[in-house]
Parts: sequence; C-alpha cells; structure tokens
Amino acid sequence: MADPDAPESTHLRIRREARGFFTGLWTTLRDHPLGMWAREQWQTSKWFRRASYLLAALVAFNIILWATVTRNLPSAESLLTYQPPLPTMVRGVNGEIVYSYARERRVQLRYVDFPEQLKNAFISAEDKTFWTHGGIDFTGLAGAVIDYTLKFGSGERARGGSTITQQVAKNILIGDEYSITRKLKEMIVARRIETVLSKPQILELYLNEIPLGRQSFGVQAAARAYFGKDVADLSLSESAFLAILPKAPEKYGRAKYANEALTRRNWVLDQMLKNGHINQQQAQEAKAQPLGVIPRRIEAYDPSVGYFVEEVRRDLISRYGESADAGPNSIYAGGLWVRTSLDPQLQIATQNALRSGLLRYGGSKAWHGPTEHINVDPDKWQSQLIALNKSVNYLDWRIGIVISRDGAKATIGFTDGQSGPLGGLPDALKAGDVIAAAPNGNGWAVRMIPEVSGGMMVEDPHTGRVYAMQGGFDAGLGSFNRATQAQRQPGSTIKPFVYATALDYGMTPASEVVDGPFCVYQGAKLGEKCFRNFDMRGAGGTHTMRWGLEQSRNLMTVHIANDTGMDRVVNQISKVGIGKYPPYLSYALGAGETTVAQMTNAYSALANNGVQYPQSLIDYVQDRNGKVIWRADNRRCDGCLMAEWDGKPMPRLAPRGKQVLDPRTAYQVVHMLEGVVTRGTAVVLRDLGLPLFGKTGTTTGPTNVWFAGGSQDIVGVVYLGYDQPRSLGGYAQGGTFAAPIFKQFVTETRARWSHRPFVAPPDVYMVKVDRVTGKRVFDGTPSTDPKSPIIWEAFKADAEPRRGLSSDMAAQRDAMIAAARKGAAARERQPDVTSPQASPSIAADQSVIVQ
Repeated sequence: MADPDAPESTHLRIRREARGFFTGLWTTLRDHPLGMWAREQWQTSKWFRRASYLLAALVAFNIILWATVTRNLPSAESLLTYQPPLPTMVRGVNGEIVYSYARERRVQLRYVDFPEQLKNAFISAEDKTFWTHGGIDFTGLAGAVIDYTLKFGSGERARGGSTITQQVAKNILIGDEYSITRKLKEMIVARRIETVLSKPQILELYLNEIPLGRQSFGVQAAARAYFGKDVADLSLSESAFLAILPKAPEKYGRAKYANEALTRRNWVLDQMLKNGHINQQQAQEAKAQPLGVIPRRIEAYDPSVGYFVEEVRRDLISRYGESADAGPNSIYAGGLWVRTSLDPQLQIATQNALRSGLLRYGGSKAWHGPTEHINVDPDKWQSQLIALNKSVNYLDWRIGIVISRDGAKATIGFTDGQSGPLGGLPDALKAGDVIAAAPNGNGWAVRMIPEVSGGMMVEDPHTGRVYAMQGGFDAGLGSFNRATQAQRQPGSTIKPFVYATALDYGMTPASEVVDGPFCVYQGAKLGEKCFRNFDMRGAGGTHTMRWGLEQSRNLMTVHIANDTGMDRVVNQISKVGIGKYPPYLSYALGAGETTVAQMTNAYSALANNGVQYPQSLIDYVQDRNGKVIWRADNRRCDGCLMAEWDGKPMPRLAPRGKQVLDPRTAYQVVHMLEGVVTRGTAVVLRDLGLPLFGKTGTTTGPTNVWFAGGSQDIVGVVYLGYDQPRSLGGYAQGGTFAAPIFKQFVTETRARWSHRPFVAPPDVYMVKVDRVTGKRVFDGTPSTDPKSPIIWEAFKADAEPRRGLSSDMAAQRDAMIAAARKGAAARERQPDVTSPQASPSIAADQSVIVQ
C-alpha cells in the first residue's frame, strides 16, 4: 500500500489549492450584493433568451409562410373588376344570334336573376352557414382536417370543407391544386374576399363561375346543358340536381351514375327542408320526380353557316387573338358581340344550290373512296371517330366508321356509340374507312359524298357585304373554304374585263372583230403559240364585240386584247382585284389564278357602275360592355349629331367605294352580259324572266366550270372542280353545270330579286342597231324575242355608231344591187350597145351601194 509519509505530488497540491481558492472566491462573489444582482440578471436573461427564441421561431414561421403561401397571393380587390372569360357571339344581318365561339359554356347573370330556390339549393348543399361566417367555416374545416388525416397515404381525396367564399377564391384566383398549401392560400384569400365583397356579390360570382360538367361554367349554362332550360324555368328537383354537381361535375350527369345522382339530389332536398327553405310536401313531390337529364347536345345553330362563321373566326383571331393571353378581346374569352352580313335565307339557298350541283355532277359516278381512313381499334373506335370531328348535315346522312368487314357483311359505328349492319358495300370498302351512311331498313346504307367540290359566294354590290358563302359540300367535313382559299383559273369569266379595257380605248359593243386564227411566236425554245376557240374552230369572218362576248369566242378575245394592249388589260384586271398577271395573251382567256371571293367583288363593280367596295363579312365588333371596337365602315360624319340644325347644308358621308371602272364602260359590259343570259352561253337562266347579267367560264381540260353574274342588287359567283385539278370531262361547261347552280339559287330566293332593269349612267345613249352587223337602224322596234334582228345597244356619247340603213332602204339596196348585176350581165351579152342615159343612174346606184 502507499506510504502515508511519502512526499505529496506538487501537481496535486497546486490543483487542490487552486480549487479551494476559486471555491472561496465564488462563495465570496455569490454572497456579495453585486454577485446577487448578477445572479438575478442571469435568471432574467434566461427567460429573455427563451422569448427571443420564440420570437425568432415566429419570424421564421412567418417567413416560411410568406414564401410558401402568402407571397404573390392574388388581390381580393381584383374581384371588383373581374372579367370572366366569355364566348364570342355572332349575329347575322337580321340581328339574330347565328353562332358562338366557345370552348366553355358560360352565361353571366346578375344576382337578382337567380331564383331563390336555386340559391337555397346550393347554399344547403355547399355552405349552410354562408350568410353568417366570415369566409371560413371552422367546424367544417375541422372535419376536413380529420378526414384528410384518416385518408393520408391512401390515395383517396379528402372532402374539402370549403365555404362558398373559399370556392370562389379557388375557382377564380388560386386554382384547383390538391395540397395543404393551396388550402391555406384559399383560406387567406377567402378572408380577404369577405372584406371586399358583399355576400350577394360573392354568391353571384360563385353561381356564375362554378364548374358543373359538360363544359358548363355557371348555373345558367348548366341548366341549358342538362335540361335545355333557363334557370328561371327550373323545377325544385332540377335545381337540387344542379346543386349536387360541384362535388363530382363529370360523374352525376352520366346515365350509369343515375342512382348515385338521385340519392345525392334527395339529400340536398332533405338539407333544404332541414334549413327551412322548403316544406315537407315540396320535398316529397320533388323526390318523386325523375332526374330528367337530357343527353349531351350541341348548340342548335344552323350548320349551313359553317363556312361563313369559320371565315369570320379567322378574321377575329388575326385581329384580337385566340385566348385570354392575347388580350382582353380574344375570341374565346373576350365576350365579343360580332355583327356580320350573313343572310340566313341566302346562306341556306347557297348551300342547297351548290350541293345540288355537286351531286348532279358527281352523284352518279363510281364510289371514289372514303372521306378518311384510319387504323380502327375495335375497342376504341368511338373515341377515334370523335377525335376526327367529322360530320355532315344533309338529309338523314351521318358520318360513321366501318368497324369491320367480312365479305358482303360490314358493321358501321357512329360518334354516339350506336352501331349496326351496313349494306350497299362497294368492293373497295374496308375496315377503318370513314364514310357517309343513311338509314336503310334495320341497318345502314353507304352514301357517297361527291369527290368534285367547289365554292360559291353572294355579295351586295352596293356595299361589298357578303351575304352568303359556301366553301364545299359541308363544313363538317373540313374547314378548307374553296370560296376564299382555293386558287383556280377563272377561264372565260375574266373576258368582260378584257372587253371593258377595249371599250375604254375606243372600241364599242358594235365594233367588228375577226374571229379567226391568231398565232404568236414565243421564241426559239417555245416556238409558235396558236389560240383556238372552245369548239376548236373559228366561225370565220368578222363579228361584233357583243356577239363575241355572248358566245365567249376565244379568238375574238385574243384579237381584242392584242389590239388594246395586254399591259392595259392586266392593269384593268389588277384594278378590280382579280389578280396581278404578266402581260401575256393567255391571261386574257383566264389562265391566271384567282378566288371566288375576288371574282365576286370584281363582278360587283360591274353591277355597281364601276364602283367597288371593300369586301367584308363583319359589319362591326363590340366588346363585352357594348362598346364598338371595330367597324367596316369607319367614315366620320361630322355634324350628323347636332342638337339643332345650323342652317348649313346637311352633312354627307364621304364616298366609301372606289371607282375602278368608267361607269359608262361598266354599264356597256353589263348590257352585253345581259345578252349572255338571253341568247348566249348562260341561256339556261333566261326563263327566270329577270333582268340578269352573267358570264360562264370553262378552263382547259376542262378542269373548272364557272358562272358569275346577278342583278344590280345581288351578285354571285360559283365554280366546280376537283381539289386536285383534273379533267371534269369534255361535256362539262360553265353553262351546263355552273349556271344551273346559280339558277337554283335564284329560284329558291325569288322574292329577293327585283324586276327593275339596269340603269344606265349619264352620257350613255341607247341606240337601235342591227344585232348581227352592229349598224344603226332607224325604223323597227326591238322586241322581246332573243333573236330579234334589232336590239338596243349602249354607246358612249362620243362613240355612237355610224349611220346604217333602214329596213326599207335595205330592201331598195338589195333591189338596186340585183338590177345592177342584171344590167352588167346584159352589157356583157351586148358589148356594142350603150345607153348614155343609164350611166348617171348606175353611178348613183353605185354611190348608194358604196354608202
């Protein structure tokens, strides 16, 4: 063991002594008053530190809350000026709504427009304390928290527990993200909303914006979508049904969930009874009612307007954009009101006439194939067909898809899920073909949509407003508009503007032109180009310009264009807006390309004595508040709204149209084109008995057939041809296929056509002329007979025809010629006999003959 007497370690001694020293020092300081004060301060600082930690935690929590929740929260004040996305409504010329551009069904109502029972149904179903809470229902919130905790990790969605105010915040300001963060944002914004808006304002926003399925937002749109009614016409049971939709908008409207919907509707009725909004009898009667939900339906707009409204849509998108991101007046969110020039009566007649013409040409031809072909999935064919978005509105035809084919048997299906046997099968028909079919007994029969197509447009020549437009057989088959987008050769319909140029440079309708060969040397590579008439031959001799236009003679037109100067001709064609072409003679026969729309506007200038207006489909556009933001006629009328007349001349609007043709020339051309109808290539229109002008056209091939013309008040142009140009067959001509289309259009709208004849402008003289020679005559009267030898012809004041012979003088002339020939023959037989008395007489006869 250790020796007690051993010397102590110095290190240990120092440590012991130092510990004793510090212990004594601590005791001294602790007992000293100053030490006691320090000890008290230390205890106080400990609580201070704890408070500081707590404050720091609160600051950190608020920073995190701000960063994750409240930062960038939308302002509740923005709801005071909130503009919901609204569809654009399109009106026709009579002010009636003809179409709407909408991706969502929305109709905005005021608070007072909502029936009380409908408001009570929604409040009972969604937020029974709505009128008393400050934006948050804490009882409902607690239940939602418990439900969320129980379902956490299960994949199920917890019930929301949101008040109506919170739903307004979610639907309009925040979004529908499923998260705790979104819920916190929703609560904060709801509290703010309650300080900015009144309860009726909040409920109005809610009932206008709540998504209720079937692309419907708001109760008015939903009422139309589910019941085909306005909210004011809803029964109690129907109002209760709408109130169940916020929970599952895409579920309860489906037939297979009808029992669940019925149970939920009856629960809403029980809640209304419990809250004192209805009595027991009303609840029982409403519960006894079926759901009464109608199948999904498309807005009942006339499908004949398809091509017209699609052209309007393109125009509006180019001006204002498509979605809300493009600006406040976008087509699908801006709530625009668009007044168009669409005339429903003329539009339907245009569609019918063009369709009839297409079927008349192509309806009896062999089956040319389906409208489209896809790789059909037997299990998903309905969704595949819906995705194609094809339809046809003709008789009882429907667009369907061939689901299967086995020999002489086939099955066809439609977008509504219906299917059935298909008969009348072409050999080439196969599964995946998208075709037209019509009911046939217990099944369906194949119908053929013509492969040939075409376009037609109708315009008011006094304003340039387009009344009607048809761009093919049916707009449901495709949006390509052959009236505005198809570039086609106009053929002989361009000839009136060649003749107009010649009339401007000294020729008259009575001028004689050679109908004979015309060849042009085009250089060493191209050689010589020789023109020919449609019938492949010339008539020989000379004929009047009128006859050449009435009979559409190519050789005469080429002679006229060459003599006038092709640079002048193409300049005139450009002035009327048909197109810009190089100065080659072939363009005088319609070799260039143009559209139906351009030709319609050009012929409108002819009908309006040379004044041409910009072509327009839209009259004016109003924003959602009714302010006009664009109009086609933007002329100012200073002084038109004076409170009192100032005694000065009445204010007048400046002319809007542009004079693109000499008015006298335009009338002369129209007067000749009336002859095209009465005895020329458009004689099929003659029995209409109306003052009409027009010109047919047939291009090389023939690949296109045209008619252009009308009256002083209505002008129309139509063409037929394949989309990929190819021959229509040698029998196809403008007078046999295009003109009858225009005739049907006039027949269907006969009440719209005036018997008022075309009115000649100043400095035009109507002169009686011989129809064949164009020479002026003095006796006789033009008759209604198309072949009358005497007609009225239009001349400019400085270009009246040279005096010709009366019918009596013509008879005397023929007798004198016969006598002169007889006398000449007698002299040949008796050369030695002379008659000095006869010489003056013969000389006089010869002078008459020369004259």
